[in-house]
Amino acid sequence: MTTLSPPRSRTAVPPQGSRGILLALLILAALMGASVLIGWLLSTLAAQVVPGAPAYLLLVFTVVSLLVLAPLTHRAFPWITNWFYLLPALVFILAFTVLPVVLTVNYAFTNYSGQNSGNPDSAARQAATLSADRRSVTVPGLKGSAQAYLNCAAPSCAGATLVLYDEDASVPYRVKVTSAQDKTFTLAVPAPEALQVAQVTRVNRISYVGLANFQEIFGKASRALWPVFLWTVIFAFSTIILNSVAGLILGILLYNKRLKGRNVYRTLLFLPWAIPTVISVQMWVALFDQQFGIVNKSLGLLGIVAIPWLNDPLWAKISILVVNLWLGFPYMMTATISALSTINDDLYEAAEIDGASRWQQITGITLPLLRNSFTPILLSGFAFNFNNFGIIYLLTAGGPAQEGRESTAQSTDILLSWGYNTAFVSAGGQNFALASAIALIIFFLTLAISIVNFKAAGVFEEARK
Repeated sequence: MTTLSPPRSRTAVPPQGSRGILLALLILAALMGASVLIGWLLSTLAAQVVPGAPAYLLLVFTVVSLLVLAPLTHRAFPWITNWFYLLPALVFILAFTVLPVVLTVNYAFTNYSGQNSGNPDSAARQAATLSADRRSVTVPGLKGSAQAYLNCAAPSCAGATLVLYDEDASVPYRVKVTSAQDKTFTLAVPAPEALQVAQVTRVNRISYVGLANFQEIFGKASRALWPVFLWTVIFAFSTIILNSVAGLILGILLYNKRLKGRNVYRTLLFLPWAIPTVISVQMWVALFDQQFGIVNKSLGLLGIVAIPWLNDPLWAKISILVVNLWLGFPYMMTATISALSTINDDLYEAAEIDGASRWQQITGITLPLLRNSFTPILLSGFAFNFNNFGIIYLLTAGGPAQEGRESTAQSTDILLSWGYNTAFVSAGGQNFALASAIALIIFFLTLAISIVNFKAAGVFEEARK
């Protein structure tokens, strides 16, 4: 007599196809999201109980929550264990891709800067005295009203944050304010007994400003956005054209098996790509020096006046293209040689028998067959040079200065270096919110140009096949 095995639970059967993959990813994402939420709540509670609790408790509580919730998830969906191997990949994607994107989008609509950073304002620190009941703080030397000092939106300043310090100002203690009048702040809770209040300061809050950053960018578009965008496109297109033409010519010449010493030539021409970019660019900075550079000294022997390679807006752009050609043609040359090795030699032999010249063989056989191999290389090269921050920063640092332009968007700045200058230089300050807005604009511009390039190259049609 045979016994029937009990039917398998529906939850034990893994979903199939793309629906199963999507469902597994959603469950794993929900598991990680719940773990992070629980970890954040527990770490916040710990910070309230123990003000000096370390920040890494968030990570500890999150990992513990994940270890507790994973078995519960397995009980609800037994088949999910086959997908647990994706957890590390999802963690890295969320931490290093999704989170930076979310933060960038969020900051683009705020006033986040070196001044409005959410941290205590050390420049506004004032001497203060604490009342006997430890519920109010008086600032004798305060100039102006208490409301103006805290930058309160409401006249009562209810909910605003005041930062208390001891004599050494070693550990800041944040406390909420229920009201502010004249030079006295009433605290929501009494100051700790162990804290001997000697100084106070305010918090430079991060607040949402809507589309103000984008309005500022487009309001100054003629002095920054449009000229920088135009040069970025010219720089990317010119670089990829010059590098591909030079690499293609050298690759075809060096692929000739009858050329003696071609391996030596390949090695010598490959060296610019092998040398670190930082070293190569610094070498070119010395070579292009207007007064002491070898290039101008050599031109002087021919009776040519010294050229301001790095000191004139036009010549600085030419210098960037020349240096980027030096750095980029070896890659295109190597790609050409590799692609040529896939072409059957019988085609050239048949063409030679038919009386085709070497040029006819190149135009009729080599170039058409290289098209499919070079299309993705050219597209990726354009995308790379569109955001090629390194060559700009190392060679010209965005300069030289140009009249009528923003100080963060000079003659050779591309979109990415403009964003960098706005975030970390910004005429002596730091404007992370404006830089985030610039990053969003760069993203949409890059996306639009990439779609046009892919459509022109027929990438979408190839993908459909």
